[in-house]
Amino acid sequence: MIYRILKLLLLFFGATLLAGAITYFALTFYIKLEDTVIVPELVGKDVVYVLQTLTDLGLNTKVKGAEYSAEIPANHVIFQKPSAGQEIKRDRDVHIIISKGTRSLLMPNLKGLSMPQARIILEENALCSGEQTLSYSSVTPRNEIIAHHPPAGSRIDRGQCVDLLVSMGLPPKAYKMPDLRGRSLDEALLVLEESGFKMGEITSVFRKGKPRNIIIDHDPMPGHRVLQGMRIRLSVNRRSSLAQRASVGSVGGVGLFRYRLDEGFLKRRVRVLLNGYGGSTDLFDGFLDPGEEIWHLVPKHNNAMVLLYVDGELVKTEIF
Repeated sequence: MIYRILKLLLLFFGATLLAGAITYFALTFYIKLEDTVIVPELVGKDVVYVLQTLTDLGLNTKVKGAEYSAEIPANHVIFQKPSAGQEIKRDRDVHIIISKGTRSLLMPNLKGLSMPQARIILEENALCSGEQTLSYSSVTPRNEIIAHHPPAGSRIDRGQCVDLLVSMGLPPKAYKMPDLRGRSLDEALLVLEESGFKMGEITSVFRKGKPRNIIIDHDPMPGHRVLQGMRIRLSVNRRSSLAQRASVGSVGGVGLFRYRLDEGFLKRRVRVLLNGYGGSTDLFDGFLDPGEEIWHLVPKHNNAMVLLYVDGELVKTEIF
């Protein structure tokens, strides 16, 4: 009787141990299955797809670099580690190398594009902007590409620089420099203004026996080829500095010079230069707000001239 009871107890404990062992191994296997994943095939896949897939599997993506590839398109994976089919635990790293596409490509056509558009296309193709040469063109508008090297359609490596020929717009008109010698300063200034020239530096020379305030010489010389907008330097017959200074106190009255800056948004630099009495003097040199006005009293004298520059450009001339 006791033997039978012991036998039953042994059978019961054995069955219990067997069930526990089966349960343990089953749970261990299940936990192991839950904690590992199979690495998918990533080579040839788009990088966005790869990032999303590995994230969903609980794996970390580590980009180890980028290389050129003639077979794999740009922004696709060309190498992975661990390789496809391997079993790894979650939260492990998967290393990938991304394709930069083929090393060479056909040069895109930039002719007729604006500079900002050309730069965007160069950046998109991993090309850089090389030397820029400016040239007038009667066909291509200002700031557009006239030509480039290498030319469109030629084979070029990524990273190579492209030289650009950029249009400056229509060429300025060319004239034959008129002879201003012997003319009064007022008349010479009128001729320059009507011809589209800009007045440059005015220097004083003294030629005894010649009328005062006439043009003695100018640069460029008469007959030379000059372009519209070029600055013309004038030499004007004036009395000596000593005589000019002596006459300053004896001039009769003063004149008012005034100027109002155009409306706008930005301050502009204004310089008012008094050219007379054997020298040049700054009456004002500073910045003015849009719409601001300046006034200056100038001694009346047939050799006194006020020049007003805005941002370095001569915009007004007045003779007193």
